[in-house]
Amino acid sequence: MTATTAQDWEDRSAALWSRIDALAPEDFLARTDALAAELGADHPVALFERAAARDSLGRTDEAVPLYRRALRGELPGERRRRAVIQLASSRRALGDPEESISLLTAERAHGEDHLSDALTAVLALALADAGRARKGVAEAVAALAPHLPRYQRSMANYARMMGEAEAQKTSPSGD
Repeated sequence: MTATTAQDWEDRSAALWSRIDALAPEDFLARTDALAAELGADHPVALFERAAARDSLGRTDEAVPLYRRALRGELPGERRRRAVIQLASSRRALGDPEESISLLTAERAHGEDHLSDALTAVLALALADAGRARKGVAEAVAALAPHLPRYQRSMANYARMMGEAEAQKTSPSGD
């Protein structure tokens, strides 16, 4: 696919996503699948877009295998990180917060970017679902702190202390 053709495809994909709420769910899904088919059935971007469409329409169980297949391929750029976050969110929603935590913890090792707060939000939810609500709150407050107009330092410290207290509580020596 040439750069011009690739950009045209991306533009058409963005236009379709901008209309998700205006289209009937089955119509949106059919259009997404048709657009994805232009790339080929096993193309990582096509798999990701098909997964994201299903996830956005509440078909999380159908999205998970597509995310996994997309991630086995060479999913480019931001889509790879989005796929990990979305797969983790889906696994949490389907009752497996531990896999969600594992996926997100591993993804954090890839560094910080504009999706880091989204990753942390899903991690906080997964931690709460796994029975570690204090750690989840600590994660959420730590992510929120830099965005506050005041009290950033205090909130960051509170989050750190909550996280440390939770770690001591759950560590083998903290019993």
